[in-house]
Amino acid sequence: MIDIGSNSVRLVVYENGGRAPLPIFNEKVLCGLGRGLDRTGRMPEDGIAMALESLQRFARLCPQMGVLDVQAVATAAVREASNGPEFLETVRSECGLDVRLLTGEREAEVSAGGVLSAIPMASGVAADLGGASLELTLLDNGSVAERVSLPLGTVRGNGGESIGASRKAIRGQLGGLDWLPRAHGQSLYLVGGSWRALARIHMDESGYPLHVIHHYSLDARNASEFCATLAGWPRPRLESAKGLRADRLESLPFAAVALECLLERSGAERVVFSANGLREGCLYEVLTPLEQQIDPLLWLCESAARRMGRGGSGGDILAGWIAPALEGLVPDKLRQAACHLSDIGWSEHPDYRAEQVFLRILRMPLTGADHRERIMLGLAVASRHAALRGTLKRLGLSSLISKGERRQATAIGLAMRLAYTISGGAVSVLEQFRLERTEKKLVLTGPEDAHILVGNTVQRRLRALAAHLSLDHALRLTP
Repeated sequence: MIDIGSNSVRLVVYENGGRAPLPIFNEKVLCGLGRGLDRTGRMPEDGIAMALESLQRFARLCPQMGVLDVQAVATAAVREASNGPEFLETVRSECGLDVRLLTGEREAEVSAGGVLSAIPMASGVAADLGGASLELTLLDNGSVAERVSLPLGTVRGNGGESIGASRKAIRGQLGGLDWLPRAHGQSLYLVGGSWRALARIHMDESGYPLHVIHHYSLDARNASEFCATLAGWPRPRLESAKGLRADRLESLPFAAVALECLLERSGAERVVFSANGLREGCLYEVLTPLEQQIDPLLWLCESAARRMGRGGSGGDILAGWIAPALEGLVPDKLRQAACHLSDIGWSEHPDYRAEQVFLRILRMPLTGADHRERIMLGLAVASRHAALRGTLKRLGLSSLISKGERRQATAIGLAMRLAYTISGGAVSVLEQFRLERTEKKLVLTGPEDAHILVGNTVQRRLRALAAHLSLDHALRLTP
């Protein structure tokens, strides 16, 4: 995927084009094609030269990497610049790339599709801030209701050097959108490098323990106050911010003001940062409607099981087998996802397996799960191996999930532990047994001739799961 943006030109190569594509190569070159666009109406010549050099490299690199399908798109700077058509013709003749030039509304729709690919059924506003444009899309339970592209960007020079002038320009553009307040009480889903940089700074400033940008969430008041503060930081204060790259120094104050104004105009209740945007939206829109309905978290967990497990985890069978014991007690999606990942720690040292699995899941490139669900998923799979004693507290994660959610995750882990003890990991063995929950008892039923498979260890783990669920337990072997 080649993205010719108003600030950067980027190549991202994905492992596959499925429901939740995993990036395996990502290279960005800051060309500044939208720099000074309001003043000159043209893309700068030095930016064009840098972009062409980068695109020639990308075009040569793709076949050498075995990339069979190369999509190339261009956005606001190329769309608006008077020398845009000439630039696209040069790209075609010199680089061999047929670039799809997106209209403003199409850019908004595609970027929103990227958000929906990671956060299905989202409601609120998807907002993509780039170098020369701000795309806003009103989402209603996963459907696009309204969309617009505004001439507001981090490199085009809205408001010049003055924060006050930038705020006035942004408010002027947003004020004409009579549908924006329909996001009142919902979420703003933020896309774009400047907003991701803002999230990183907020994480560091607040001491947030999980440095994963995707689905990092702030309530509107917290976000608005932080944006107002950051917009006023002097240059030395910005330069000292941990994790802020030099190329974001100039754009961050404008991004902060833009978010502050969006919250003010929309009445949104929360901001949610999305790692997925335009590029992922391009891949999402070519999927069939049936493929788009696949849950991204389950798809990713099943894919991870194929890569890291011992020939796959048999996750669907395992999830179905433990379901009767946990129905109504734990989230179904969490149970299914954990079962797919249940065996990814098989090659770790046994003494460290539980914590290593937890840390791996905590930092996986997962979509379709917020930070609370991510921690619960890691805890569930870790508990299939051993109890995590003190790990959540040591990592500062205790406050991100409740006691009840910890119990839910541990219940899934104990149920998987029982299943693995019975079957030795050969999940087909589970077909001989049935796990059921009554009002007062957890019952494991199996054939009489399988008594050898349910020795003391199995019974001990059945008892542990039952006790965790505040139930008695029973083992029944029938002729």
